[in-house]
Amino acid sequence: MLLYSLFGLEFDLDPLFKELQGWWVGFLSMLPNLLLATVVALIGWMVTRFLKKYFNKLSHKLVGEPKLAGLLSSTLTILVVVLFGLLVLSVLQFEGAVDKIMAAGGVIGLALGLAFQDPILNFFSGVLLTIRNLFQVGDLIEVDGYLGKVRQITLRHTAIETLQGQDVMIPNKIVAQTPLTNYDKLKQRRVDVACGVSYGDDLAKVKNVTIKAIKENVAHDEKKGIQLFFNEFGGSSVNYTLRFWLADRRTGQGDFLSAQSDAIMAIMNAYNANDIMIPFPIRTLDFGIKGGEKLSAMLDAKKMQNNSSASDSENEHAVNGNGFSG
Repeated sequence: MLLYSLFGLEFDLDPLFKELQGWWVGFLSMLPNLLLATVVALIGWMVTRFLKKYFNKLSHKLVGEPKLAGLLSSTLTILVVVLFGLLVLSVLQFEGAVDKIMAAGGVIGLALGLAFQDPILNFFSGVLLTIRNLFQVGDLIEVDGYLGKVRQITLRHTAIETLQGQDVMIPNKIVAQTPLTNYDKLKQRRVDVACGVSYGDDLAKVKNVTIKAIKENVAHDEKKGIQLFFNEFGGSSVNYTLRFWLADRRTGQGDFLSAQSDAIMAIMNAYNANDIMIPFPIRTLDFGIKGGEKLSAMLDAKKMQNNSSASDSENEHAVNGNGFSG
């Protein structure tokens, strides 16, 4: 028994030495695993450095957006680091710790997913939009009732500047889940003008005059031509739809409104010059309970009724006057 005396007190050091001896034996037994884990860690460090450069090149090649490419590269690198970390723990025979870490990671991931459902959904929607490349900064788009030019694209929201000059930030989940119109994607846009002419006009003449007016006065894509379709017998007119495409890949809202306005003015001037009438809506007023009574007949009947009432009033006044004088 090994005793140690201090200030007159004796201590038994055998348990301490036995514990240290057990630690040393355990360390010696774990030494091969420690060496192997160190080697695995060094290999993992070198592999991670190499793969990080490869991931950067690959992500920028696959994804044109720099922010998304950097995020993709960092995510892949972190996954490699985690895999090598779990491998090191397995070499050290810490299987229980690995299981606990994975279980805890699953619980934490589930909790974070429920707590941050909208931000996570916006994030993955932003990733999806960036990969699909539905629109770019400067494109004219319409989404969720907002029409404007794309000002900024982030992984959480898309910012557009409306035609009235307001800045609107739309969450990416709304952009990904609702119908989206991109007016600049195909670099073409059509103008539709609806109008109607009188039933007494020659429709062939109307078609020729209208198309000629657009050709001579409105800038349009001559390759696609101009189309006019009569499509309805209206209440007071024969209605048609005129179609032509904007010229020179102009798809802006200003170009569209300008071409539409020029087309309406050209049609009006051409119709006035060729005696073609755009009729006003006709309303028929029906008087009388029998229906079909003309306004003039009703006015004459009302006039005769008023005259008859006035005559009866004068006769009654005359009778009353004579009776009073008698």
